[in-house]
Amino acid sequence: MNIIVLTKVVPDIERVKFDAARGVVDRSSAPQEINPFDLNAIEEAARLKERHGGRVTAISMGPSDAEQALKDTIARGVDEAILLTDKKFAGSDTLATSYALSQAIKAMGDFDIVICGEKTVDGDTGQVGGEVSERLGIPYLPYTSRLDYEDGKFKARVELENMIYEVEASPPLLVSVTKDINSPRLPGFREKLNARKAQVKKMDAKEIEADEGLLGFNGSPTWVYKIEVPEEGQRNGRIYKDPERGLKEIMAVLESRGLI
Repeated sequence: MNIIVLTKVVPDIERVKFDAARGVVDRSSAPQEINPFDLNAIEEAARLKERHGGRVTAISMGPSDAEQALKDTIARGVDEAILLTDKKFAGSDTLATSYALSQAIKAMGDFDIVICGEKTVDGDTGQVGGEVSERLGIPYLPYTSRLDYEDGKFKARVELENMIYEVEASPPLLVSVTKDINSPRLPGFREKLNARKAQVKKMDAKEIEADEGLLGFNGSPTWVYKIEVPEEGQRNGRIYKDPERGLKEIMAVLESRGLI
């Protein structure tokens, strides 16, 4: 089975700082790591390989210094990691990103399944998976919480709002997985050591035969108009010794705010 997993290197969201003056995330303010949602995608790819045999390739797009963080995918069961890095990729929105990723997948040849996390912690759009599947012309199963392979077909549980769907699909297809699908493994010392010695393959826009007009700022119709950092509010605690009085005051506050 030829498995491709899409990953993104992001700053540690718990330590990263926001540059309010420039309206951007200061990515240099925190260590880089694999997007937490992508760890579930990597784990599911590794489990498919272990059950059915095959090969797992991780593809990521980012600056050249993302190489070290990307080696973590190898420690977690990936056979080869590919980093798409080129100044022409700079400023890409989800549409331009999906184009670059889909071109890299096409350059690899035949595959059975592409797996990605449902979203990234820095962008939180959840759009790239669906856009990549559209560009590749293959079925897309979003928000997948269970994935099996049997008799030449993938069987998935897809959770959309109030509905749960049991779906069968023939390869090739693209699946975005939720955090409920598995618990990502922790690499051991030997896996980390082997990953440190591994080479991350780098590819630029020319190698994936990309149209430069569809990359970076040129291929990104999305523009951020304004970013605001909300002030942290404080809770006003109150203790009511008289339940009836307390209930009346709570109802009055909810009514004044149009909540009931």
